[in-house]
Order: sequence, then structure tokens, then C-alpha cells
Amino acid sequence: MEMQSFLIHHGYFAVSLLAFLQASVVPLPSEITFGFAGVLAHEGHLSLILVIVLGTLAETAGSFIAYSIGRFGGRPLVDRVGRYLLITPKDLDRAEAWLDGRGELAVAIGRAMPLVRLFISVVAGIGEMRVVRFGICSLIGTALYVSVLSLLGYAAASEWNRILHDFSLAGWVIGALIVVVGAAALVHRIRSLRAQRIVSGAAGEN
Repeated sequence: MEMQSFLIHHGYFAVSLLAFLQASVVPLPSEITFGFAGVLAHEGHLSLILVIVLGTLAETAGSFIAYSIGRFGGRPLVDRVGRYLLITPKDLDRAEAWLDGRGELAVAIGRAMPLVRLFISVVAGIGEMRVVRFGICSLIGTALYVSVLSLLGYAAASEWNRILHDFSLAGWVIGALIVVVGAAALVHRIRSLRAQRIVSGAAGEN
């Protein structure tokens, strides 16, 4: 996979760049970034501590980009540009529902949760959460998320290598399935965005 090759050849720079982009609401799978970085750490190519520290700092920095989009652009801007980042209005609605009634702690928890973490920073910006508090909450949740994924990759590295060595054919099959599932998810997301635009257009005509 291209992301894995990028991580192998560029190490800490790749971890930092991918982490920053992912937290900036660019649709890249953070699970692959930190899980595979953990595998590389187990193999001695990277330091697990540095992966966690750099990944946490880069993701936290990226979350401020997403926060700024919500804070200074508001919901109208997000609705307009969201389709380019594969964000639907329903994604924001879910994140807002998660944040509502839970207070600022929801940002820390949300940043540690798959899917919700992609949009919670934008919603925190729309809600005009104080910058310092957002940074602290984002840092806490991000550190937990990055640590767990990196440690899981580190712990599973030896098993992964054994399976890859003994069952190379199965590895290719699994890889193909991942590509197919990922492509199907991408197509579904694009169709959802198109459906949202059609509904919005019909509502505007009425």
C-alpha cells in the first residue's frame, strides 16, 4: 500500500505529515498510519516513543486546522466545502449531537474515538469553544488514540510477520478485500454527498 511504503521510506516525517493531514479532516486512515508505525517500531526501524510523541503533536496541530475551519467559516462554509473532504451534513449532525450536553470533555473523548474524531474539532470550532481548552482536550484525546493504535501495531507485529511469511496467499486475499471494502466505503460516501446535494437543491427550489 502507498501509505505503508511512504512510512517505510520516510519514517518520522511520514508519521508527522500523515497525522497532521488526518487531523485536518483530510480523509486518510489514521489506523494504518499508527498501526503500521507500531509495526515498524517493533522491527527496530522507528522508536515507539517518538512515534507516539510526534504523532500526538502533529495530530493536535492538525486538529487546530479543523477547529479554525469551524470557528471562522461556520457551518455554511463547512457545508459548502465538506463534499471535497467527503464530509456530509449528517456527519456534522452526529458530531454536534455527541458534543451537545456533554460539555468540553466530549472533545477529549471524541478525539479518542474512530469516526467521531474526524469531525469533532470542526464542531468545537463552530461552537466557539475556547482555543486553550480545545487544545488541551484535543491533546488528551489524541494522545490516548495514538498511543493505543501504535501499541496495538507494536504488539501485533511479530504475529503479523509470521502470518505474512507462512500464509502469503492469504495476505494477498486480505489485502484485496481491504481495497474492495475501502473502495465500497468511498463510493458510498460519494453517493451520500450527492444525495445530500440533491435534497438541498430540491429544498432550495421549494
